[in-house]
Amino acid sequence: LPSSRILIHQPWGGVAGQAADIGIQAREIVRIKKLIIQYFARHTEKNEDMIAQDLERDYYMSADEAVEYKLVDKILERPKNNEQTSKK
Repeated sequence: LPSSRILIHQPWGGVAGQAADIGIQAREIVRIKKLIIQYFARHTEKNEDMIAQDLERDYYMSADEAVEYKLVDKILERPKNNEQTSKK
């Protein structure tokens, strides 16, 4: 919908436990971040460095900005009332 907002950011999570467990979780977050960067780069046609920079902090986009960024294909509009009733 036109009023939608999109937020992208790097993966995050809370960790607790022994140092070895924290290390495992940290490596998994780094692995997931790399996958997200590769996926976004492939589908948005932006380079991985730009994606990594955009994911570094919270990045909010309007619906139009998300289309321009190529995260979404198009913005859907709500059907008008007369369009809904004519399809019933």
